Amino acid sequence: MTAPEHVRLNECRDGLKPWKKWGPYLSERQWGTVREDYSPNGDAWNYFTHDQARSKAYRWGEDGIAGISDGKQLLCFALALWNGVDPILKERLFGLTNSEGNHGEDCKEYYFYLDSTPTHSYMKMLYKYPQTAYPYEDLVEKNRERTRLEPEYELIDTGLFDKDKYFDVFVEYAKADAEDILVRITAENRGPDAATLHLLPTLWFRNVWERDKAMAKPELRRGKGTSKESVVAARHEALGQFFLHCEGDVPLLFTDNESNEKRLSGKESVSPFVKDGFHEYVVHGNKGAVNPAGFGTKAAAHYQVKVDGGKNAVVRLRLSRAEKIAGGVGKDFDAIVDTRMKESDEFYATLVPRGSCDEDCIIMRQALSGMLWSKQFYYFDLDLWLREHGYNATGSKRNQTMRNAPWFHMLNEDVISMPDKWEYPWYAAWDLAFHTVALAMVDVDFAKSQLELMVSETYLHPNGQLPAYEWNFGDVNPPVHAWATLYVYLTEKSIRKEGDLEFLKNCFRKLLLNFTWWVNRKDRSGHNVFEGGFLGLDNIGVFDRSATLPDGGYLEQADGTAWMAMYCQSMLSIALELVAHDPSYEDIADKFLEHFLWIAGAMDPAGKNENELWDEDDGFFYDVLYMPDGSACRLRLKSMVGLLPICAITIIPEELIAKYPRLMRRVEKFFERRPELAANLHDPKVPGERGRVLLSVLNRDNLARVLTRMLDENQFLGEYGIRSISKEHKDKPYVFDMNGTEYRVQYEPAESSTGLFGGNSNWRGPVWMPVNALIGRALLLLFQYYGDSFKIECPTGSGVQKNLFEVAKEIGERLANTFRRNDEGRRPVFGDTEKFQTDPYWRDHLLFYEYFHGDNGAGIGASHQTGWTGLVARFIQLFNSVSAEEVLSEGTSSLLRSQPVAATTEVHVAGETVEAGVLSKA
Repeated sequence: MTAPEHVRLNECRDGLKPWKKWGPYLSERQWGTVREDYSPNGDAWNYFTHDQARSKAYRWGEDGIAGISDGKQLLCFALALWNGVDPILKERLFGLTNSEGNHGEDCKEYYFYLDSTPTHSYMKMLYKYPQTAYPYEDLVEKNRERTRLEPEYELIDTGLFDKDKYFDVFVEYAKADAEDILVRITAENRGPDAATLHLLPTLWFRNVWERDKAMAKPELRRGKGTSKESVVAARHEALGQFFLHCEGDVPLLFTDNESNEKRLSGKESVSPFVKDGFHEYVVHGNKGAVNPAGFGTKAAAHYQVKVDGGKNAVVRLRLSRAEKIAGGVGKDFDAIVDTRMKESDEFYATLVPRGSCDEDCIIMRQALSGMLWSKQFYYFDLDLWLREHGYNATGSKRNQTMRNAPWFHMLNEDVISMPDKWEYPWYAAWDLAFHTVALAMVDVDFAKSQLELMVSETYLHPNGQLPAYEWNFGDVNPPVHAWATLYVYLTEKSIRKEGDLEFLKNCFRKLLLNFTWWVNRKDRSGHNVFEGGFLGLDNIGVFDRSATLPDGGYLEQADGTAWMAMYCQSMLSIALELVAHDPSYEDIADKFLEHFLWIAGAMDPAGKNENELWDEDDGFFYDVLYMPDGSACRLRLKSMVGLLPICAITIIPEELIAKYPRLMRRVEKFFERRPELAANLHDPKVPGERGRVLLSVLNRDNLARVLTRMLDENQFLGEYGIRSISKEHKDKPYVFDMNGTEYRVQYEPAESSTGLFGGNSNWRGPVWMPVNALIGRALLLLFQYYGDSFKIECPTGSGVQKNLFEVAKEIGERLANTFRRNDEGRRPVFGDTEKFQTDPYWRDHLLFYEYFHGDNGAGIGASHQTGWTGLVARFIQLFNSVSAEEVLSEGTSSLLRSQPVAATTEVHVAGETVEAGVLSKA
């Protein structure tokens, strides 16, 4: 029997039912974004602040707590709260701006994504709300006083949770049908004393009428209620009619989603009832702040509950097209919610390998649920935005300093997977590629759609560049899109027994444009050695690699060149997949094979030269700095930059070589004609396990030298993964002198002491999941070639020899151990925060941080970056289900077991039959 969630996914795919039309598509922060910035100097954070957010209508999107919306974010629903003492009605999450935080922007709230199916048929989120006044000023002042060398001052440091005087507010969504959504809000009083809580489930329209005067203004109006329910009727010309059924005879409040101009600028507002009307009514008792006539564009049910210590209060609502529902919100309301929760259990049970421990079930479930909660409707019409800023893209006087001016072609109006909906409520191209690898585990169709977005005509620049992120779309992210496209294609092929060739062809055509952009723009000398700028690794270098270098000059980058070698390999693999269906792709395959060989050869040509990336004495790759006078020197900083060339790996199976013999003839000719470039490459003519061919930048000896350094616990190998910079730089900082100015890089396992990229970037010691994932992939592919014939000491100096599968598994285990409880019952991710480590209401609610402390595994940076940190779910699944023997015998197919298989009537997890709600309650 197929699991119900798989049926819903198929109905979406076949266009039978719009199960994904409604989802968690609200941002968690719209203020302080580039979209809402209309300042003359581009200071987004200070132009639109958190304090203004309750009063100022947004122009490009909406935010809320535990919110949902339709796929175009026309009608929004979220929860507002008040504990009776806060100075602000809590309608959105609070955090510090980039200048307020001692390590950049930082969300100062505690919330957890506990569950979500891919169609959002069931979702669950937890928000922890203190019963005492929220310390807005204290958080700002204390963090402002701290230096970059001190830790951040967090909400838990204020003592608000010390005596458990807080509410655990659970918000659950369950779909009775595609557009019939049940909402259950449960407020658990964790404190010893009774406490009062105001709950305001809020429904509102995004303000699009201010810009589009031709459209009919939507309306929310008090509907016909009963003693069992109060009803808000919603009418929108594009959405049609909806009704919010609120359990009980609860007061309904109405206002308009219009700016409070009097508060903001002293001018008259468009409407007497404005966006912050509920704040005025609830917090300040201003009865005139809401519309007594019972209509507007923003409405809320005002529940006031007194909850005894240790008890809970439950509020039920239902957003539906039905005007009347038996029993108010439905007689079977709780039964439907519980059924959807059970179905979510069944769905996730198909993903967890049999025999997995309870810890791994929790980690996988919350990691993937967090990714699904992190979807967001993203609207940005660059041409319109630029014109609103006085910029005419086709005019004779164009201000070229205007932010994102060259991207006026862009019209983004889609649901997109975000890195973190508070700290990064905008997409980033290379983040998104990693997201799709994890998302393919649960919803391969959504993963494909995300990859297609980035190469569509309203995203991809006409010159072929992929957009980076809204602060600067023209910045350069690592070119991993082709790798992710191939991975997702092959994943779907393993699920459905055939690949989506049209998807692959469409992406491949657009990626050809992007590859050409890279070759033409980032290979300054035409020698197949590339620049690229910061390439997502932010402050990893000696200099800001996105800026003009001091005293001129330029960098040839080991990571930029390695990324391009990997890009060639991915494009080669895609072309070979397409050749089987269209022989004309064989010429393109030849092109990318030869281009890879040119790039790989340029990284380490014959002889010893100061201007090549490989350092023969150190056995490592470095960036090379070229000065204006033509001189060159290596920047011998041992960092992830020098490890990334390991990742330029492709395995070609024997049957493909036999089918297309021209490939190997091309290789042989290259080695004959260019011995100076081929001298240090791995020789593809040497067959490996099962007759496989290996394309690699590193030959066997050099691979061993790099791995020996990488697996040294005093250098790169940390207890919780591969560090971004070698630990040897802790006591021996890398120092570079340029004309009397000293530039220093020191190993910093936690937050960075540098202000580069706003001070919230750190590639100078912590562990980052995405690059660890690429290294793990490379080791598995190398194992497919070498098998047991290649073993390496792991860790270096331990005397323990391991094959490369075992090395990959060792790294995967260390990454997963970041989240697992150790022998002392503590999760390294929580660091020394005792509340998270020991309190039963905290310890199993996980946060998937942006990066992790290089020594102790504590989470750092954005706290909900399940985007690429969600890859930990893939590590756990892979190494709990695949053996070394299967990797050797099955090759690539063994690494693609990420599909949700059809569930049987009995679903097993960890060897036991699952009961309804077991995983959800974990």
